[in-house]
Amino acid sequence: MKYVIGIDLGTSGVKCLLMSENGEITGVKSAAYTPDFGANGYVEQDPAVWWENTKKCLKALTDANSSVKDDIVALSCSGQMHSSVFLNEEGGVIRPAILWNDTRTTKQTKEIYNIFGGKEGVLKEVFNLALEGFTLPKILWLKENEPENYAKVHKVIMPKDYINFMLTGNIKTDYSDAAGTLMFDVKGRKFNEDFVNKVGIDTKILPEAIESTGEVGVITAALSQELGLSPSVKVIAGGADNSCAAIGNGIVASGEAVISVGTSGTVVAFLEDIKSEVTGAVHLFNYSYPGSMYAMGCMLSAGECFNWLHRNILSGTTMDESNVLAAKTPIGSNKLIFLPYLFGERSPYTDANARGVFFGLSSLTGKGEMARAVMEGVAFGLKDMFLLVEGFADMKEIYITGGGAKSELWGKIICNVINRNLKVLNVEEGPAFGAALIAGVGAGVFADFKSAKAKSMKVVKEYTPNAADAAEYEKFHAIYRRLYAANKDIFASLAELS
Repeated sequence: MKYVIGIDLGTSGVKCLLMSENGEITGVKSAAYTPDFGANGYVEQDPAVWWENTKKCLKALTDANSSVKDDIVALSCSGQMHSSVFLNEEGGVIRPAILWNDTRTTKQTKEIYNIFGGKEGVLKEVFNLALEGFTLPKILWLKENEPENYAKVHKVIMPKDYINFMLTGNIKTDYSDAAGTLMFDVKGRKFNEDFVNKVGIDTKILPEAIESTGEVGVITAALSQELGLSPSVKVIAGGADNSCAAIGNGIVASGEAVISVGTSGTVVAFLEDIKSEVTGAVHLFNYSYPGSMYAMGCMLSAGECFNWLHRNILSGTTMDESNVLAAKTPIGSNKLIFLPYLFGERSPYTDANARGVFFGLSSLTGKGEMARAVMEGVAFGLKDMFLLVEGFADMKEIYITGGGAKSELWGKIICNVINRNLKVLNVEEGPAFGAALIAGVGAGVFADFKSAKAKSMKVVKEYTPNAADAAEYEKFHAIYRRLYAANKDIFASLAELS
């Protein structure tokens, strides 16, 4: 029996998952850590923290499964997108990594737009908008603000690439992570060197990019001994977290899509080619399924809206109690509508100034109305993204995962708002599971992703829309859409206040 390991390198922790060639999860270990939050939107992390915790996690996993450790043939890593690791010529880390949620680079994103004549010029080159979280603005920030560090840069890689480098000594990235740098031609499947040169960055600092299923190398002899693994264990490139999560949610063919309701919310659909007009409202990235892409809408606050409600307003009510109260509340929450823009918004509106709103508070408003309004508001936001992604991909088989899938009520609300059948799979391990599948396909343990899916996944629940409820939600969604338009300028004015 052969085994593979999937690693998920997140912002607040790392998870390692062991999978057999039958698609069974036979062990999971995790370790937690915390990013460093500074003033002015700075969010950084020492890559040594990732590496030490990943090693600890791998050692715990192999120790707990010592009887099969000699049968582990490959591992692969999923990692947070966009974050920047700066390496010198000796492979040493020059400064702490600047993370995906760091917002210091507004000036640099404006500079990029100015060079290319606005958003249309950038979209034409790299098919995505210049956002503060992406990698290129971070490199420009380093060049402008820490020239002594920029002068030392030999390579810029992403977090999971750093783990692969420490495992093998080789520096490579994969297409799905490269696509999130704002330096990659997603249709041409290569770094856009002309684009990068025009913003004043030397393309020599970019790593080689390969398929997610491509091999980076084998683990070093020292690590083989330290971790108790065979020296022939292959390190497969892996991918960006959203890409790996989609693989782990069974998106392995045209027509398949997944709606994820985690802290943030995403709609991801398999994409063979870009045939629609590129406006920037949807992210278009290379996928971990060889030769393909994915279209993704991302709302910055989804499940976090419900967590926020309980921390700050319904602190004396449990999540289960809120679900019961919300279930007793009619569709439309007695005419209470919630805008879920607690952190600004990315899709469908690229608006950092947008803010959350309860609209329609009345003497009828109670805990049930507020709980259901939050669920419905998130569902409306997911529908906005769904409609955008639908412009790029024909979504026939749709899965749902995360908090919205675990709550029967929330799952039904999302189903009725979007007015499509939604399926729930038996696996909830997310990017780590997807990374394990990538390791298996890359090492030949699985023939391909379709056979890997057949071995490891099955549908355990399905939500079917109710025609009358879906029609009722259409009316509320129309008002929800008008609320952002009516408040857009007010959000901007509010942001200008000290």
